[in-house]
Amino acid sequence: MASEYSVLVIGAGVFGLTAALELQQRGHQVTVADPGPIPHPKAASNDVSRMVRMDYGGDGLYSSLGAESIVGWHRWNGRWGRDLYHEDGFLLMTSVPMTAGEFEHDSYSLLTSRGFPLERLAPGDLARRYPRWNSEYYIDGYFNPVAGWAEAGEVIATLAADAAESGVNVVSGFPAAGLLREGNRVVGAVTATGSDQKELRADWVVIAAGVWTPILLPELADRMWPVGQPIFYFKPEDPDIYPPPSFPPWGADIPRSGWYGFPLNHEGVVKMANHGPGRRVHADADRVILKEDEALCRAFLTQSLPSLASLPLHGSKMCLYCDTWDGDFWIGRDPDQQGLVVATGGSGHAFKFAPVLGGLAADALEGIENVYSERFAWRALGETKLEDMRYTGA
Repeated sequence: MASEYSVLVIGAGVFGLTAALELQQRGHQVTVADPGPIPHPKAASNDVSRMVRMDYGGDGLYSSLGAESIVGWHRWNGRWGRDLYHEDGFLLMTSVPMTAGEFEHDSYSLLTSRGFPLERLAPGDLARRYPRWNSEYYIDGYFNPVAGWAEAGEVIATLAADAAESGVNVVSGFPAAGLLREGNRVVGAVTATGSDQKELRADWVVIAAGVWTPILLPELADRMWPVGQPIFYFKPEDPDIYPPPSFPPWGADIPRSGWYGFPLNHEGVVKMANHGPGRRVHADADRVILKEDEALCRAFLTQSLPSLASLPLHGSKMCLYCDTWDGDFWIGRDPDQQGLVVATGGSGHAFKFAPVLGGLAADALEGIENVYSERFAWRALGETKLEDMRYTGA
């Protein structure tokens, strides 16, 4: 490729901003456009917290990507002069003995084989070290100290500032409604028709629009779609018992329950969520949960974390994932339309990889192969396997 192109990135979430930064650093002239504000209140990237870990069952590729990302999170903390990634570890608990072929056992086996210092829970450890949990129900598991969580909304705001400082043209107030084409080449994007219609043009266009991607590219609607997942927030009256190390980020029977959560944040809020089948919704659907979602949350807390079970909700919302059919990210060139790269398909587990996502998107645009290219490439619809890996998300 030539040494420099103009690049238009549609979407200022974690995929878009990291791609814009990396492409600008590689010498391209980059514009990133978003409906705004940034962070966008409806974007999957925008919340108080996101999990950061490399525990991915026996999936060595994602585990390696996670390890690279954690190095990157530390690098970002140093560059920013404040810790937006908190390495508080990751507690995985099971109500049955860890067994080969299941997520927890295979994560433990792979990571220990790679030399990471995981701590297997011995009898009595859960009650002694993590007393909020029902130690009669959870009988096995481990703690991984090389993991934690990121302040998602603050990270996005900081990346947006970094992008602007590096020379990226950050355009807020641009709700892309379609793409501009010349023949079989994509040459830009346009807002909705009308007297105030706007357009932006570039040599390359990167679509990083999350759940709005299949609206801009309807030919992908059979391979990715928006799925709503419930998130709950509680504000305990006794906050001193919910910070780490006694209450670290956690996953509780994830393959069977889908529940995971975070320690107390600086606002005194404990967040938890379910990463299950969810339900398909429109990208612009109201972000509210159903009564049955809260009932399932209460039932889980009563059984597992009774100290939170009777608290009133401090807040709740439905988070929208852009799920691909197989749960893998979608980072690659369109084989049929020149000048188009797609970087999306987070499927509920992309944010943790923020420090390396931009490099993957930039490689795709520049035609550079890396060890992850084949897994995330443009691909035909195949046998659905998302539910097989659903519990690896968040």
